Amino acid sequence: MTNSLLPTGFRDRLPPEADASARLVRAILDTAAAFGYERVQAPLAEFEGSLTGSLGTSARDLLRFVDPVSGETMAVRSDITGQIGRIATTRMGHHPRPVRLSYGGPVVKLRATQLRPEREMMQVGAELIGLDSVTAACEVVQVAIEGLKAAGVKDITVDLTLPDLLDILSPAGDLAELKSALDAKDAGAVPAALAPLIAAAGALPDAMDRMRAFDADGKLKDRLDAIEAIAASLPSDVRVTLDPTERHGFEYQTWFGFSLFSAQASGEIGRGGAYRIGDEAAIGFSAYIDPLIDAGLAQGERRRLFLPIGTMPQKAASLRAEGWVTVAQLTAEDSAEAQICSHVLQDGKPVAL
Repeated sequence: MTNSLLPTGFRDRLPPEADASARLVRAILDTAAAFGYERVQAPLAEFEGSLTGSLGTSARDLLRFVDPVSGETMAVRSDITGQIGRIATTRMGHHPRPVRLSYGGPVVKLRATQLRPEREMMQVGAELIGLDSVTAACEVVQVAIEGLKAAGVKDITVDLTLPDLLDILSPAGDLAELKSALDAKDAGAVPAALAPLIAAAGALPDAMDRMRAFDADGKLKDRLDAIEAIAASLPSDVRVTLDPTERHGFEYQTWFGFSLFSAQASGEIGRGGAYRIGDEAAIGFSAYIDPLIDAGLAQGERRRLFLPIGTMPQKAASLRAEGWVTVAQLTAEDSAEAQICSHVLQDGKPVAL
């Protein structure tokens, strides 16, 4: 093995993808900031107990090592949400509620999955700690959608779910076995009384009509009213679907969860929902921008202007103020083509190549 090889699931981001990554992160965080979410930065690694104790993160997902200073087991974070909860409930426990926080940074998984072969990903998101009302839920979903739109994402679909649905219905029998059957969408293994839950999945409003028909005794009325209110708050150009039994990745969510998709990228590009951090209610979302980078989003126009030897610094500064990326010629052999420039300065003016 040579030093140039990377472990499975890790990769370098080269130009222009690395620039696209920075633009996507900035667009989402700037949108969150406009809604009052203040940025915090959590460490890449913590003591293992801190990462597994907040939201039930499994130690199986963590890349662990022994800290040579303390002798304690540490781990590289596989998710930032729990870290934000820790900050909110400890370092910012005195802050009036709700507290709005945003974040962005890399996370590392111990093992990849078939759906996500990457072991290192960029996670960006926002968390509202101290409240999980319908109004708060509407705000968080709105921040997620507007952030993605600001990043250039189009054709967005929001898939809503009810993670604690079975806990409300409280059917008799082995709940774990029933949850597994619903996770697998195995209608044959689900009691006939609950089989309509699988068939209810689909686009709103039809999916909601099927859920209302299923909920003849009104056990789910408040929950369905809340989901309907969230859906009604979304922009008209966003497609909304409902999958009431979807639980994959929503194990720590409470009364609602949502996944984000786009026709421009493959797979899920974000998820969020309501949860509890300690004794506090919270709602948040995380966007996973790697599929967006892979789809070519946010790469932008390459406006690189080649400045021949002798160009005055004042002229170069004025061109940068106009929005140009200037690349100075440093040797006689250097060229605009070699520096991947789109324009060259001729007679004081940018000329396209």
